[in-house]
Amino acid sequence: MTETLSGVDPAFTALPLDRLAAAALDRARRRGVRSASCRVVRVRTAASITHDGALQGSTDTTDTGLAVRLESAGVHGFAATAVLTPEAAASTVDNAIAVAAAAASLRPAPAPPPAGEPVHRGQWSSPYRIDPFSVPAADRAAKLTEWSARLAQAPQVSLVLAKVVFTRENRFYADLAGTTTLQQRVRIHPLVVAAGDGVSLRTQGPPTARGWEYLEGEGWDWEAELDAMPALLTGKRLAKPVEPGHYTLVVDPSQLWLTIHESVGHATELDRALGHETAYAGTTFVTPDQLGSLRYGSALMNVDADRTAPHGLATIGFDDEGVAAQQWPLIERGVLTGFQTDRAGAAFLGARRSTGCSHAESALHVPIQRLPNVSLRAAPDGPGTTRLIEEAGEGIYLTGSDSFSIDARREDFQFSAQRAYRIHRGKLAGQLSGVAYQGRTRQFWGALAALGGPDTYRTFGADLCGKGQPVQAAATSHGSPAATFDGIRVTNTAAR
Repeated sequence: MTETLSGVDPAFTALPLDRLAAAALDRARRRGVRSASCRVVRVRTAASITHDGALQGSTDTTDTGLAVRLESAGVHGFAATAVLTPEAAASTVDNAIAVAAAAASLRPAPAPPPAGEPVHRGQWSSPYRIDPFSVPAADRAAKLTEWSARLAQAPQVSLVLAKVVFTRENRFYADLAGTTTLQQRVRIHPLVVAAGDGVSLRTQGPPTARGWEYLEGEGWDWEAELDAMPALLTGKRLAKPVEPGHYTLVVDPSQLWLTIHESVGHATELDRALGHETAYAGTTFVTPDQLGSLRYGSALMNVDADRTAPHGLATIGFDDEGVAAQQWPLIERGVLTGFQTDRAGAAFLGARRSTGCSHAESALHVPIQRLPNVSLRAAPDGPGTTRLIEEAGEGIYLTGSDSFSIDARREDFQFSAQRAYRIHRGKLAGQLSGVAYQGRTRQFWGALAALGGPDTYRTFGADLCGKGQPVQAAATSHGSPAATFDGIRVTNTAAR
């Protein structure tokens, strides 16, 4: 059996983490602060990209810093520094207190105290087998060149772009309550785009919390996907324009994940529901008083939030407020039953405890509420995708996410797919072009008519989900079975 790596990068633990935290928290106590935390974060990201097999560039960057967040007179203050000395840590506390004082003059009333959390002393690391940073740059480029050469042999392929991006995050957290956590997580995202005769296709293999072994076939069959791409590209070129109308849709998890992300994931963020997040990507139609009563979708719809899912991009041991990772339901039998919260949001909701969704892109960013992994449950005894297509009879099958648009309240949307197929007499009958489905969130999920079984369940996700001002990127995964929706409006984007 191959060993799975764990633990935290020794280069990070060699930093004076305890001394930095002690300096910051001691200064906070001396200044009369009762709630304060110190984070030391290092994020290393590397990437390689090829064009028709030729290396175009490689990058390898590391951001390291220290952040202090505290509560002074009922108002949050935040400050950060890239200087990792005890003196700078103490000075950062002074800066955070000054920020809180300035913010107090803008706030009409103090916020309620943040929700409590047990004291933790823990260490956590995401599992992987091959550290991607241990792979020589030449070997990384060689893998992309090999993939590109295979595709370039096909006569219908005239252009191949390939890239791989991987990240290692190290986080040390300590607060005045006594919590101390040390963490590491690794994620990777390979992507290949093939083009020819005016159409293009990209690989569906998602970003994932794994190591370089992912490119060797652990967790995704890259060989099979690359072999299939030329024929799929031809099918896309020969696709017939879709006739606009209302259709039964059978949606593959590779496409449905993005609809879950936008119409359920972001819509159930409590900071949006409270109006605390409006500037970058809008609010939500969901309000806190609808908890337990809002009919979100059909009775088949069960959606879970989870920060513990294996290889999930949002999986973590503890969030950036020292809250232990959890899983909880957001929607049960079609009814809203939960929100995503940080500690401040949980206090507004009257909850005893945060769901652990506080996250900052780096030490230099203030923690904000971010998405956990949000996934649609499969039907325990549900059918396979072929059976769903047979039962649909007539309709459209969609696979692979593509473009999307959704309004600021997460209500009206449009999504397209990498590939769309006509379903005729219960079988796939050639690709269609220009397919985009439209709807309103609750109406769409209310049209959920059938779910595939566990064999159809797969996980996809995004590693550059943006939120906040200044904007921060975060990564999150979404699992789903194949699913059938009845009577969904479809438009032809090419006909506009």
